[in-house]
Formats: sequence, structure tokens, C-alpha cells
Amino acid sequence: MGSPLGPLTLVATGGVLSGVYMDRQRYRPDEAIFGERDDTPFGEVVEQFEEYFAGHRTVFDLPLRLHGTPFQLAVWAALREIPYGQTVTYGEMAARLGRPVTAARAVGHANGRNPVSIIVPCHRLVGATGDLTGYGGGIDRKRRLLAFERGEGGWDVRGA
Repeated sequence: MGSPLGPLTLVATGGVLSGVYMDRQRYRPDEAIFGERDDTPFGEVVEQFEEYFAGHRTVFDLPLRLHGTPFQLAVWAALREIPYGQTVTYGEMAARLGRPVTAARAVGHANGRNPVSIIVPCHRLVGATGDLTGYGGGIDRKRRLLAFERGEGGWDVRGA
């Protein structure tokens, strides 16, 4: 689907959303494993993304089929608890998971492997000083997502 951030590739496993990938995204699987194109399972996904990008949706309400390690799944679940327009540091996320702040790097690694961009809002994690650090879709996209969620203007689709 098209988006203000460029094309998003939606992937379903057993008819349930299991991936949202940006072009040039780090850790993006090889397209060959996505199978034949079938838009059938994505009507509600596209509708909720359109509402989000229009500024009318702050929480996604979609079933997801996520595959990862128990730690990755815990991080991805905790990411969904970060409110729209807010950020949390990697160290704070480690603490929320009952881990020492030194686990921030492990949180960052799990965050980078998030297969469902935007819906599982990995863009809401920031460095200890609030700096924008690592984002699988690129720092510019992270900056644009956070600015949009903070109400700092709409989408400038040039360069998307």
C-alpha cells in the first residue's frame, strides 16, 4: 500500500497480519518468502493505516501473528503500551520489562527486529538523552512519525 512514508508491504500468515515492511527497511525479509500477492486479508489493515495517516487514529486494533523469541515478543507487546505521541527510552523499556537498564541494547536489538512497523510503534523508543537513535526504516522516517504524532504538522510526502 502507499503511505506518506513510501510503500508499505503488508504480509499475512494464515490470513492474519504478520508483517508491515517499508522499502529499504533493515531486516526486511527477502520478497520471495512473501508468496503470491493477495489483497484479501488487508482491508481492515489498510483502512486503519489510512485513518492513522489522516490523523484520525491513535491506536491500531488489529489481530497480529508475530513470530519471535519470548524476549522479542515481550518487547513488542510493551511497545504497544507506549501512548501515541509519547516516547520511552530503551533503558526505561528494559525497566518496564523487569530487566536492568543495561538490557537497553537487547531491547534495541529486539526493537529493530519488529516485523510490524508503525502498528507496533518501535519509532517511539529513543536514546537515553532523548536522541533519535536507530530505526529500521531510517532515522528520517522515525523523525517524521514522531513529529506527526506530536501534532507538528501533517505529512509532507515529498521524498516519501
